[in-house]
Amino acid sequence: MIEDAPLQIGKYTFRSRLFVGTGKYPSIPVMQAAHEASGAEVVTVAIRRIHLDDPTGKTLIDHLDRTRYTLLPNTAGCFTAKDAVLTAKLAREALGTDLIKVEVIGDPDTLYPDTTETIAACEELVRLGFTVLPYIVDDPVACKRLEDVGCAAVMPLAAPIGSGLGLCNPYSIAIIKERAKVPVIVDAGVGTASDAAIAMELGVDGLLMNTGIAAAQDPERMAFAMRDAVNAGRNAFLAGRMPKRLYASASSPVTDLIATRRA
Repeated sequence: MIEDAPLQIGKYTFRSRLFVGTGKYPSIPVMQAAHEASGAEVVTVAIRRIHLDDPTGKTLIDHLDRTRYTLLPNTAGCFTAKDAVLTAKLAREALGTDLIKVEVIGDPDTLYPDTTETIAACEELVRLGFTVLPYIVDDPVACKRLEDVGCAAVMPLAAPIGSGLGLCNPYSIAIIKERAKVPVIVDAGVGTASDAAIAMELGVDGLLMNTGIAAAQDPERMAFAMRDAVNAGRNAFLAGRMPKRLYASASSPVTDLIATRRA
């Protein structure tokens, strides 16, 4: 077994580089089976979408094994920095964690983040002692500003949330990773295993996905495929791919053979 260094985000250490979500699953048991198959250690939860009126008295949180998974609450559904900061504070009180994934949406149709409001929310949350992971556009400038205000990682999108389009702009992601001094976790838009492998081959530190697994015909099997793809992409990046060439290069060179015949 070839070992890899663990993923370090602030004071937190993880072996798995795949983060998963909790939305859109057909049932709680299917979600739990997919989480198990994914090998993930981090599960993100939308604080504003937790139903508190379940007649059993249980919420989604009660169906997550917190001895096994680190919860990453998120501010999905927020459209202003003020709302995101308030939601983060509620998450810290309810879950006892300083981890927060910041989402401040600027457009309800594309669900693209509002960069200005996202940076403002992150700056305040860092000041309040949170370990902040912001969802942001695939913009190297925005990612650098988020790093500068103290975010523990940056989470540029691969494509619009839930689109399954895969990595739309690998060049921007590669630039973000090249310049970042904090982990880069690609978030949103990954639809299948090949998307995950391609993203990881760029050298990003991890992936967060939800719909790509939850909306599959067989979420458990897709989660297993995503786990393998993340590992394969990571190992391919660490191994260093061969250079691309315009012309063929024989797998069995004949140079020495020709020299021997001439002699």
